[in-house]
Amino acid sequence: MTTPLKAIDGNADLPALMTDLASHARAAARVLALAPPEQKDRALQAIERAIRANAAKILAANAEDVAEVRATGATSAFIDRLTLTPVRIDSMADGVATVRGIPDPVGAVTETWQRPNGMTIERVRVPLGVIGVIFESRPNVAADAGVLCLKSGNAVILRGGSDSFRSCRAIHESLVQGLREAGLPEAAITLVPTRDRAAVGLMLSGLNGDIDVIVPRGGKSLVARVEAEARVPVFAHLEGVNHVYVDRTAKLDMAKSIVLNAKMRRTGVCGAAETLLVDRAGAVTSLKPLIEMLIDAGCEVRGDDAVQKIDARVKPATEEDWDTEYLDAIIAARVVDGVDAAIGHIQNHGSRHTDAIVAEDAKAAEKFLSEVDSAIVLHNASTQFADGGEFGFGAEIGIATGKFHARGPVGAEQLTSFKYRVRGTGQTRP
Repeated sequence: MTTPLKAIDGNADLPALMTDLASHARAAARVLALAPPEQKDRALQAIERAIRANAAKILAANAEDVAEVRATGATSAFIDRLTLTPVRIDSMADGVATVRGIPDPVGAVTETWQRPNGMTIERVRVPLGVIGVIFESRPNVAADAGVLCLKSGNAVILRGGSDSFRSCRAIHESLVQGLREAGLPEAAITLVPTRDRAAVGLMLSGLNGDIDVIVPRGGKSLVARVEAEARVPVFAHLEGVNHVYVDRTAKLDMAKSIVLNAKMRRTGVCGAAETLLVDRAGAVTSLKPLIEMLIDAGCEVRGDDAVQKIDARVKPATEEDWDTEYLDAIIAARVVDGVDAAIGHIQNHGSRHTDAIVAEDAKAAEKFLSEVDSAIVLHNASTQFADGGEFGFGAEIGIATGKFHARGPVGAEQLTSFKYRVRGTGQTRP
């Protein structure tokens, strides 16, 4: 039985609570930074077991969250992001196992060289410290972020959305159980125990320097607030205005399969396609089948004049549609004059998240992969592969769309920085 929310949210001195949480996380980070890989992996193995063993409890907590949100009239896409199922919990546990199996990044020497004076210099990976993760809707982020930070030797402070509060608490119990079994400090994975929105502002302040990095996972308004208010570095996870461009040389069956999966597999994830671009030179054979397929699958299509002529069910697209992350069964579609025009559209309207080309022409594909300035670019594959698990990272803490430090899926390795170790034999500088 979960603790009553009023008992959790009744703390009168939130600044003191958050300062105390961050101070304990900082102390835990110092322990984790020196923890041997075997100890961290024991914790991860125990976490995996605990998630599987506590699946019924996690599902019950999630059912309460879903019922509360459903009563507010939330969209089906929003509810899908919030909902956990036995399959999704198994996937969460499988992700923990994968993270345990990847090489430990901490202490890895990435480069070594010797200077003419005989000194040897090494660049070695080190943890970032304490990471604050602020996320909405998807409770599995609590597990993903927790285990990735653990693997990379970082402490983490998790602040989930109010809509997933019970679910996150249930998942967090499994994370703490694993830490406890391995003899690691429980403060290494801390969950903010309140729905009070003021906790976000306190985290963005850096809590007296005890938070080193903030990672936002959520909608455009959350990310905008974090970037505007944060007093510590941010791994920006911006919206996914993702495109699929179908070239004139694309095989129709492949194009249909990729477009349908990219849009409709899960419409509420950041890797979902939001815009379909079709080469005018191939539109005679490909446009109608693609549009009819999407509409028949329950997807609303908003198109330009050429797309509207194909099917009377297509709604007129506005300028705003080309810049919209729907996270729903809606897609914008337009006809473009070849790969150059597709790249131009993406440059003007994309969010530098994930974009794909479907083409048999290797030259067109390489041009697209080289010139589209997004964190992830794909050839003949669905945009829904924009996921750390699909990259072999086991999980991800987010998809970073900026260009500093980390870009694309942020896994354990991307949660480290580096320092230089210099070994001498008595050298002094003249």
